[in-house]
Amino acid sequence: MDSETLGTAGIHYAARGDLVRAIDDWRIWLTTERRVSPHTADAYGRDLAAFLTFLTDHLGTEADISDLAALKPADFRSYLAHRANLNIARSSIARGVSTLRNFFRFLDRTDRVHNPAVKAVKTPRLPKTVPKALDEQEAMDAIHAAGDLHDEPWLAARDTALLILLYGCGLRIGEALGLTCGNRPDGDTLRVIGKGRKERIVPVLPVVREAIDAYRAACPFAATPEAPLFVGKRGKALNPGVLQRQVRRLRALLGLAETATPHALRHSFATHLLAKGGDLRTIQELLGHASLSTTQRYTVVDAARLSKVYDAAHPRARLGN
Repeated sequence: MDSETLGTAGIHYAARGDLVRAIDDWRIWLTTERRVSPHTADAYGRDLAAFLTFLTDHLGTEADISDLAALKPADFRSYLAHRANLNIARSSIARGVSTLRNFFRFLDRTDRVHNPAVKAVKTPRLPKTVPKALDEQEAMDAIHAAGDLHDEPWLAARDTALLILLYGCGLRIGEALGLTCGNRPDGDTLRVIGKGRKERIVPVLPVVREAIDAYRAACPFAATPEAPLFVGKRGKALNPGVLQRQVRRLRALLGLAETATPHALRHSFATHLLAKGGDLRTIQELLGHASLSTTQRYTVVDAARLSKVYDAAHPRARLGN
Protein backbone atom coordinates (compact mmCIF):
# COMPACT_ATOMS: atom_id res chain seq x y z
CA MET A 1 0.00 0.00 0.00
CA ASP A 2 1.34 3.42 -0.90
CA SER A 3 1.46 6.36 1.46
CA GLU A 4 -1.90 7.93 2.24
CA THR A 5 -3.39 11.06 3.71
CA LEU A 6 -5.09 10.31 6.99
CA GLY A 7 -6.92 12.31 9.63
CA THR A 8 -9.35 15.18 9.65
CA ALA A 9 -6.59 17.74 9.19
CA GLY A 10 -5.50 16.26 5.86
CA ILE A 11 -2.08 15.29 7.25
CA HIS A 12 0.10 13.33 4.82
CA TYR A 13 2.06 10.45 6.30
CA ALA A 14 4.97 9.07 4.26
CA ALA A 15 4.26 5.43 5.11
CA ARG A 16 3.70 2.07 3.47
CA GLY A 17 1.84 -1.14 4.13
CA ASP A 18 0.83 -2.01 7.68
CA LEU A 19 2.29 1.25 9.00
CA VAL A 20 -0.51 3.21 7.28
CA ARG A 21 -3.12 1.10 9.06
CA ALA A 22 -1.23 1.39 12.36
CA ILE A 23 -1.27 5.19 12.14
CA ASP A 24 -4.99 5.16 11.44
CA ASP A 25 -5.60 2.91 14.46
CA TRP A 26 -3.36 5.12 16.61
CA ARG A 27 -5.38 8.23 15.77
CA ILE A 28 -8.61 6.42 16.59
CA TRP A 29 -7.10 5.26 19.89
CA LEU A 30 -6.02 8.81 20.75
CA THR A 31 -9.49 10.26 20.29
CA THR A 32 -11.60 7.37 21.63
CA GLU A 33 -9.56 5.83 24.44
CA ARG A 34 -7.15 8.61 25.37
CA ARG A 35 -9.96 11.11 24.66
CA VAL A 36 -7.60 13.81 23.43
CA SER A 37 -9.15 16.73 21.60
CA PRO A 38 -9.11 16.83 17.77
CA HIS A 39 -6.70 19.77 18.01
CA THR A 40 -4.26 17.73 20.12
CA ALA A 41 -4.63 14.66 17.91
CA ASP A 42 -3.77 16.75 14.86
CA ALA A 43 -0.73 18.22 16.65
CA TYR A 44 0.48 14.67 17.40
CA GLY A 45 -0.25 13.73 13.81
CA ARG A 46 1.85 16.58 12.43
CA ASP A 47 4.74 15.57 14.70
CA LEU A 48 4.60 11.98 13.47
CA ALA A 49 4.28 13.11 9.84
CA ALA A 50 7.44 15.23 10.20
CA PHE A 51 9.33 12.22 11.54
CA LEU A 52 8.15 9.96 8.71
CA THR A 53 9.10 12.58 6.11
CA PHE A 54 12.58 12.66 7.63
CA LEU A 55 12.75 8.85 7.52
CA THR A 56 11.92 8.87 3.80
CA ASP A 57 15.13 10.82 3.14
CA HIS A 58 17.07 9.03 5.87
CA LEU A 59 16.21 5.52 4.63
CA GLY A 60 15.81 6.30 0.94
CA THR A 61 12.23 5.01 0.88
CA GLU A 62 8.93 5.50 2.68
CA ALA A 63 8.91 3.58 5.94
CA ASP A 64 6.89 0.52 6.82
CA ILE A 65 6.48 -1.39 10.09
CA SER A 66 9.71 -3.36 9.63
CA ASP A 67 11.68 -0.14 9.17
CA LEU A 68 10.42 1.21 12.50
CA ALA A 69 11.34 -2.05 14.19
CA ALA A 70 14.91 -1.73 12.93
CA LEU A 71 15.55 1.86 14.01
CA LYS A 72 18.49 2.49 16.33
CA PRO A 73 19.01 5.30 18.88
CA ALA A 74 21.36 6.93 16.36
CA ASP A 75 18.46 7.22 13.87
CA PHE A 76 16.37 9.13 16.39
CA ARG A 77 19.31 11.34 17.30
CA SER A 78 19.79 12.12 13.61
CA TYR A 79 16.18 13.22 13.48
CA LEU A 80 16.66 15.54 16.47
CA ALA A 81 19.77 17.02 14.87
CA HIS A 82 17.83 17.52 11.63
CA ARG A 83 15.07 19.39 13.48
CA ALA A 84 17.60 21.51 15.35
CA ASN A 85 19.29 22.44 12.07
CA LEU A 86 15.92 23.69 10.82
CA ASN A 87 15.83 26.04 13.84
CA ILE A 88 12.74 24.32 15.22
CA ALA A 89 12.01 25.53 18.74
CA ARG A 90 13.23 23.22 21.50
CA SER A 91 9.71 23.07 22.90
CA SER A 92 8.43 21.77 19.54
CA ILE A 93 11.27 19.24 19.33
CA ALA A 94 10.50 18.05 22.86
CA ARG A 95 6.82 17.63 21.97
CA GLY A 96 7.86 15.66 18.89
CA VAL A 97 9.90 13.25 21.03
CA SER A 98 6.90 12.82 23.32
CA THR A 99 4.73 12.03 20.28
CA LEU A 100 7.19 9.39 19.04
CA ARG A 101 7.30 7.74 22.45
CA ASN A 102 3.51 7.72 22.52
CA PHE A 103 3.29 6.19 19.05
CA PHE A 104 5.90 3.52 19.75
CA ARG A 105 4.15 2.62 23.02
CA PHE A 106 0.97 2.14 21.03
CA LEU A 107 2.81 -0.07 18.52
CA ASP A 108 4.23 -2.09 21.40
CA ARG A 109 0.85 -2.54 23.14
CA THR A 110 -0.76 -3.67 19.89
CA ASP A 111 2.07 -6.16 19.17
CA ARG A 112 3.11 -4.41 15.98
CA VAL A 113 6.60 -3.18 16.89
CA HIS A 114 8.77 -3.84 19.96
CA ASN A 115 11.60 -1.34 19.69
CA PRO A 116 12.91 0.34 22.88
CA ALA A 117 15.38 2.52 20.95
CA VAL A 118 13.19 5.62 21.23
CA LYS A 119 13.44 5.42 25.04
CA ALA A 120 17.18 6.06 24.81
CA VAL A 121 16.60 9.46 23.20
CA LYS A 122 16.78 12.33 25.66
CA THR A 123 14.19 15.07 25.43
CA PRO A 124 15.82 18.46 24.78
CA ARG A 125 16.14 20.46 27.98
CA LEU A 126 13.74 23.37 27.88
CA PRO A 127 14.57 26.79 29.29
CA LYS A 128 12.51 27.71 32.33
CA THR A 129 9.95 30.19 31.16
CA VAL A 130 8.00 32.60 33.29
CA PRO A 131 4.39 33.26 32.28
CA LYS A 132 3.93 36.73 30.81
CA ALA A 133 0.95 38.39 32.45
CA LEU A 134 -0.69 41.70 31.70
CA ASP A 135 -1.04 44.10 34.57
CA GLU A 136 -4.57 44.76 35.80
CA GLN A 137 -5.04 47.96 33.83
CA GLU A 138 -3.75 46.39 30.61
CA ALA A 139 -6.13 43.47 31.01
CA MET A 140 -9.09 45.78 31.55
CA ASP A 141 -8.07 48.04 28.66
CA ALA A 142 -7.91 45.03 26.33
CA ILE A 143 -11.37 43.85 27.40
CA HIS A 144 -12.93 47.30 27.03
CA ALA A 145 -11.34 47.88 23.61
CA ALA A 146 -12.16 44.43 22.17
CA GLY A 147 -15.57 45.55 20.96
CA ASP A 148 -14.13 48.55 19.12
CA LEU A 149 -12.63 46.28 16.47
CA HIS A 150 -16.01 45.25 15.02
CA ASP A 151 -18.76 47.14 13.23
CA GLU A 152 -21.32 44.41 13.94
CA PRO A 153 -22.62 44.70 17.53
CA TRP A 154 -22.96 40.95 18.09
CA LEU A 155 -19.34 40.30 17.08
CA ALA A 156 -18.20 43.10 19.36
CA ALA A 157 -20.21 41.55 22.21
CA ARG A 158 -18.72 38.12 21.42
CA ASP A 159 -15.10 39.24 21.65
CA THR A 160 -15.76 41.21 24.82
CA ALA A 161 -17.46 38.23 26.45
CA LEU A 162 -14.70 35.86 25.40
CA LEU A 163 -11.88 38.01 26.79
CA ILE A 164 -13.79 38.57 30.02
CA LEU A 165 -14.26 34.80 30.32
CA LEU A 166 -10.55 34.09 29.79
CA TYR A 167 -9.51 36.70 32.34
CA GLY A 168 -12.36 36.22 34.80
CA CYS A 169 -12.22 32.41 34.95
CA GLY A 170 -8.65 31.62 33.88
CA LEU A 171 -9.70 29.35 31.03
CA ARG A 172 -7.49 28.09 28.24
CA ILE A 173 -8.59 29.18 24.76
CA GLY A 174 -9.59 25.63 23.85
CA GLU A 175 -11.65 25.30 27.03
CA ALA A 176 -13.55 28.50 26.32
CA LEU A 177 -14.17 27.67 22.66
CA GLY A 178 -15.21 24.15 23.64
CA LEU A 179 -18.19 25.42 25.64
CA THR A 180 -21.66 24.82 24.25
CA CYS A 181 -24.81 26.84 24.77
CA GLY A 182 -26.01 23.99 26.97
CA ASN A 183 -23.15 24.36 29.49
CA ARG A 184 -22.80 28.14 29.40
CA PRO A 185 -22.56 29.71 32.86
CA ASP A 186 -26.06 30.43 34.17
CA GLY A 187 -25.17 30.53 37.85
CA ASP A 188 -22.18 31.12 40.08
CA THR A 189 -20.08 28.25 38.71
CA LEU A 190 -19.01 26.78 35.39
CA ARG A 191 -18.10 23.17 34.57
CA VAL A 192 -14.96 23.08 32.44
CA ILE A 193 -13.47 20.12 30.55
CA GLY A 194 -9.71 20.70 30.46
CA LYS A 195 -6.61 18.84 29.30
CA GLY A 196 -6.89 15.08 29.42
CA ARG A 197 -10.70 15.43 29.60
CA LYS A 198 -10.36 16.37 33.26
CA GLU A 199 -13.34 18.19 34.68
CA ARG A 200 -13.18 21.10 37.10
CA ILE A 201 -15.60 23.65 38.51
CA VAL A 202 -14.66 27.34 38.45
CA PRO A 203 -16.55 30.26 40.02
CA VAL A 204 -18.14 32.77 37.66
CA LEU A 205 -18.32 36.47 38.48
CA PRO A 206 -21.58 38.27 37.62
CA VAL A 207 -19.73 40.48 35.12
CA VAL A 208 -18.63 37.37 33.20
CA ARG A 209 -22.12 35.89 33.14
CA GLU A 210 -23.67 39.22 32.12
CA ALA A 211 -21.21 39.66 29.25
CA ILE A 212 -21.97 36.18 27.91
CA ASP A 213 -25.72 36.77 28.25
CA ALA A 214 -25.42 40.06 26.35
CA TYR A 215 -23.47 38.35 23.57
CA ARG A 216 -25.94 35.49 23.20
CA ALA A 217 -28.88 37.89 23.20
CA ALA A 218 -27.27 39.74 20.28
CA CYS A 219 -26.06 36.63 18.42
CA PRO A 220 -28.19 35.89 15.33
CA PHE A 221 -27.66 32.12 15.48
CA ALA A 222 -29.81 29.66 17.41
CA ALA A 223 -28.61 28.69 20.88
CA THR A 224 -29.46 24.98 20.90
CA PRO A 225 -27.90 23.05 23.78
CA GLU A 226 -25.40 21.34 21.46
CA ALA A 227 -24.44 24.50 19.56
CA PRO A 228 -21.03 26.06 20.27
CA LEU A 229 -21.28 29.00 22.65
CA PHE A 230 -18.83 31.14 20.67
CA VAL A 231 -19.39 31.22 16.92
CA GLY A 232 -17.93 32.94 13.89
CA LYS A 233 -19.69 35.01 11.26
CA ARG A 234 -21.29 31.95 9.64
CA GLY A 235 -22.48 30.42 12.87
CA LYS A 236 -19.82 27.71 13.05
CA ALA A 237 -17.59 27.14 16.09
CA LEU A 238 -15.17 30.04 16.44
CA ASN A 239 -11.65 29.28 15.23
CA PRO A 240 -8.97 30.15 17.82
CA GLY A 241 -7.01 31.88 15.06
CA VAL A 242 -9.75 34.51 14.82
CA LEU A 243 -9.34 35.39 18.50
CA GLN A 244 -5.56 35.43 18.22
CA ARG A 245 -5.80 37.82 15.26
CA GLN A 246 -8.12 40.13 17.19
CA VAL A 247 -5.72 40.25 20.12
CA ARG A 248 -2.86 41.11 17.77
CA ARG A 249 -4.95 44.05 16.58
CA LEU A 250 -5.55 45.02 20.21
CA ARG A 251 -1.81 45.00 20.85
CA ALA A 252 -1.30 47.50 18.05
CA LEU A 253 -4.25 49.63 19.18
CA LEU A 254 -3.21 49.77 22.85
CA GLY A 255 0.56 49.57 22.49
CA LEU A 256 0.78 46.29 24.40
CA ALA A 257 3.81 44.01 24.38
CA GLU A 258 4.15 41.07 21.97
CA THR A 259 3.54 38.79 24.95
CA ALA A 260 -0.05 40.07 25.19
CA THR A 261 -1.87 37.03 23.80
CA PRO A 262 -5.21 35.39 24.63
CA HIS A 263 -3.33 32.92 26.83
CA ALA A 264 -1.73 35.84 28.69
CA LEU A 265 -5.18 36.58 30.13
CA ARG A 266 -5.13 33.17 31.81
CA HIS A 267 -1.69 33.97 33.22
CA SER A 268 -3.01 37.34 34.35
CA PHE A 269 -5.93 35.65 36.13
CA ALA A 270 -3.52 33.48 38.15
CA THR A 271 -0.96 36.20 38.79
CA HIS A 272 -3.51 38.73 39.99
CA LEU A 273 -5.18 36.17 42.26
CA LEU A 274 -1.80 35.38 43.81
CA ALA A 275 -1.05 39.08 44.27
CA LYS A 276 -4.36 39.49 46.12
CA GLY A 277 -3.53 36.71 48.54
CA GLY A 278 -4.85 33.61 46.78
CA ASP A 279 -3.14 30.39 47.87
CA LEU A 280 -1.35 28.17 45.38
CA ARG A 281 -3.50 25.09 45.98
CA THR A 282 -6.70 26.99 45.19
CA ILE A 283 -5.16 28.56 42.09
CA GLN A 284 -3.96 25.11 41.01
CA GLU A 285 -7.53 23.83 41.15
CA LEU A 286 -8.93 26.85 39.32
CA LEU A 287 -6.40 26.52 36.50
CA GLY A 288 -6.75 22.75 36.21
CA HIS A 289 -3.02 22.12 36.68
CA ALA A 290 -2.19 18.49 37.38
CA SER A 291 0.99 19.46 39.25
CA LEU A 292 1.51 22.16 41.85
CA SER A 293 4.96 22.80 40.37
CA THR A 294 3.26 24.17 37.25
CA THR A 295 1.28 26.63 39.34
CA GLN A 296 4.38 27.65 41.30
CA ARG A 297 5.69 29.43 38.20
CA TYR A 298 3.34 32.24 39.14
CA THR A 299 5.25 32.92 42.34
CA VAL A 300 8.17 33.97 40.12
CA VAL A 301 5.89 36.35 38.26
CA ASP A 302 4.62 37.89 41.46
CA ALA A 303 8.13 38.20 42.91
CA ALA A 304 9.16 40.05 39.75
CA ARG A 305 6.22 42.42 40.15
CA LEU A 306 7.06 43.08 43.78
CA SER A 307 10.70 43.78 42.89
CA LYS A 308 9.58 46.27 40.26
CA VAL A 309 7.37 48.08 42.78
CA TYR A 310 10.17 48.05 45.35
CA ASP A 311 12.72 49.47 42.91
CA ALA A 312 10.34 52.21 41.85
CA ALA A 313 9.07 53.24 45.28
CA HIS A 314 11.40 52.30 48.13
CA PRO A 315 13.71 55.12 49.32
CA ARG A 316 16.65 52.75 49.82
CA ALA A 317 16.27 51.46 46.26
CA ARG A 318 16.24 55.00 44.86
CA LEU A 319 19.35 55.86 46.84
CA GLY A 320 21.11 52.78 45.55
CA ASN A 321 21.70 51.47 49.10
